[in-house]
Amino acid sequence: MNTILQGISSEVVINSNGPVVIIGECINPTRRKKLVSTLQEGSFDYVLELAESQIKAMADVLDVNVGFPGVDDVKLLPAAVLAIRDKFDIPLCLDSPNPKAIEAALKVAGGKCLINSVNGEEKSMNSLLPIAKEYGAAIIGLTMDDDGITHDPEKRLAIAEKILKRAVKAGIKEEDVIIDPLAMAVSADPMACVVTLETIRLVHQKLGMNITQGASNISFGLPDREILNAAFMSLSILYGLTCPIANPEKITAAVRATDLIMGRDDYAVRFLENFQVTNR
Repeated sequence: MNTILQGISSEVVINSNGPVVIIGECINPTRRKKLVSTLQEGSFDYVLELAESQIKAMADVLDVNVGFPGVDDVKLLPAAVLAIRDKFDIPLCLDSPNPKAIEAALKVAGGKCLINSVNGEEKSMNSLLPIAKEYGAAIIGLTMDDDGITHDPEKRLAIAEKILKRAVKAGIKEEDVIIDPLAMAVSADPMACVVTLETIRLVHQKLGMNITQGASNISFGLPDREILNAAFMSLSILYGLTCPIANPEKITAAVRATDLIMGRDDYAVRFLENFQVTNR
């Protein structure tokens, strides 16, 4: 199954059988005080720095999140999108819990964006699916619903199926739904990664959909986070992950190595491309 995202003239195809597409996570104020302060000043210079560094590190899509306490994201998210669009031609993933901010950003974004995210709660689906349909956007579906987060992979699969069914009913193409199986901190739950991996396997095998996840979530609170994230990334790709949301500077090498080992990189072209970029 192919999910196609577009910039102004660029196009990225996410295929359910790989190779992996990286969605850069770094334009996000969480743990980035400089981003908060510059956005509060009305400056997008640091946003553009983060965009450029991620593109150079092989990000295929950029996640754009401007949320912090007190922000008017209905104004700030589209302004950030416009700033990025003026300088870079790359598909965008619009990241906000506020449907009005998502819609405001879609109005100015152009191309075909990804919405991060819808979940199985009725309120979420009712508010965001019509917006995705109206603007021709793809959506990420989080496997949680009105009952919260389940630790049963089969129930997470059922939520994915519900989101897919509702999206199609709303007029969204099946291939424009990407599932997030929910990667949780293994420090808090020793079985968290096993549950996520099994959910990935089920969604991949039974639904054939593209799959994303927040790649660094599992290592929260632990040392050597990059090692843990890389190990989990490789296992997730094996099980069916196709478009993680991650810091490309930290994860691209592991992604390209895994794709190569899985026979998705003829003559190691993509692996060598990344090696040459990181060793300049």
